[in-house]
Amino acid sequence: MIDVQKGRAVPMQDWDDLRRPIWLFDPASRRGVYANPAALELWEADSLEALLARDFGQLSPAAEARVERLARETADGAAVCEQWTFYPNGHPVSVSAVISTYHLEDGTPVLLLEASPLVADGDENRATEALRHTSTLISLFDTEGGPIFSNPAAFAAYGAADRFSARFAEPDRAQPLLDAALAGNAVSDVCQVVTRGGLRWHQLDVRTTTDPATGQIAVLLDEHDVTARIQAEKARAAAEQKAAMAEARQAFLTDMSHELRTPLNTVIGFSDLLATTHLDPEQAARVASINEAGQRLLSVVNEMIEQSVRNADEADEGASPPETLEPLPPASSSVSGRASTLASRGSEGRLGGSRVLYVDDHDCNRALVVAVLDAQGIVCATAENGAEGLEAARTGDWDLILMDIQMPVMDGVSATRAIRALPGHRGAVPIVALTANTLAEQKTEYAAAGMDGCMAKPINIVELTHMVLSWIGSDWRRTEAPLIAAVA
Repeated sequence: MIDVQKGRAVPMQDWDDLRRPIWLFDPASRRGVYANPAALELWEADSLEALLARDFGQLSPAAEARVERLARETADGAAVCEQWTFYPNGHPVSVSAVISTYHLEDGTPVLLLEASPLVADGDENRATEALRHTSTLISLFDTEGGPIFSNPAAFAAYGAADRFSARFAEPDRAQPLLDAALAGNAVSDVCQVVTRGGLRWHQLDVRTTTDPATGQIAVLLDEHDVTARIQAEKARAAAEQKAAMAEARQAFLTDMSHELRTPLNTVIGFSDLLATTHLDPEQAARVASINEAGQRLLSVVNEMIEQSVRNADEADEGASPPETLEPLPPASSSVSGRASTLASRGSEGRLGGSRVLYVDDHDCNRALVVAVLDAQGIVCATAENGAEGLEAARTGDWDLILMDIQMPVMDGVSATRAIRALPGHRGAVPIVALTANTLAEQKTEYAAAGMDGCMAKPINIVELTHMVLSWIGSDWRRTEAPLIAAVA
């Protein structure tokens, strides 16, 4: 090898008579600087000018990483011996090259390559080139985790070789993998690693092999970047968690609304009802106090539920402002039209002998509604769950069905869907939800099931009476056929 030391350059003309190909390559500009006649012959160039005019700027990523590594490893005067394959005019030429850093007269560091033609087995050349150009990161370590070799992909990711443990974002994960491989096991794991481009997730395959240069046991590490997959899995897990939290929140609000508003329905409803009876002044004052306390508690419950909805929406990215608990959103224009047509008829028509079915699992709620409607001369039959309500709808002739939602055996939504599937006027009977569960998305579900309205518990006796008289006074039976078609 030619003796080239940092700061002292051998004149280039002294290399012209050498039979070994020698050339200089500037890694910064990706241009040739010098080549002796033997190198010109190797590169199949007609002249030095023709060779230096060639543009090596479009190196492959593997070659880019290799040139960068060689510049670093030889910067302090070291020499590296490697096998290179060149393609002078499109066909491969393999050489064994000694590479070192040479300083030009102006001090610019370039790479000095001294080549010896190499005759190797074709498959060996292919394997060597595949190793250099593969996107898989391949590294070799000694049994203590010290670096031995990195292919260009590994060098591009990590830079200068470092210890096995230095690659891990959590260094404690390195030694168990190393120990498992040295115990004779081929191990795989997905770990976060520290690359030159930042933290990435890599699939690591670790096993032992024989170092072909020394014959000693070594540890072979194959790495594949799986960051995109891990990020997608994390995003999916986050979405599933968000959906589960939303479902749990919905269940909590539904249960809280039902458990708190149902007894308040009894307290406020019966106190309202008592207030219309003949009471002495002291009794009337006590009933008013009960009603006022119930109304205050109801306001607190409503605010708690609405605040829970607002807090949940604020925690969701891009959430819209919370909706109020009052309006019933229709599932479609046909359902909306059906409700508005029936409700707009007023209380004119047949009130005598009107029959209302009230489906609710709470006996106090049933007693309250029966008492309110009885005061209006309206017959109100009751059912204790959705299954009983469906049977009553199938066998009876009703002017209106009031339907609770949260019930055992069959809930109100399922019962409504089943009633809408009944033939004739029994499937077209108006159905209004009477429920403590009045979140916006719940009311959308009620409308989609075929309900014509929704009244929130605790009920207001005046509003309940007006709503019932409105429906039973309508002539919805005359529009039975088109209504059934619209619902279907």
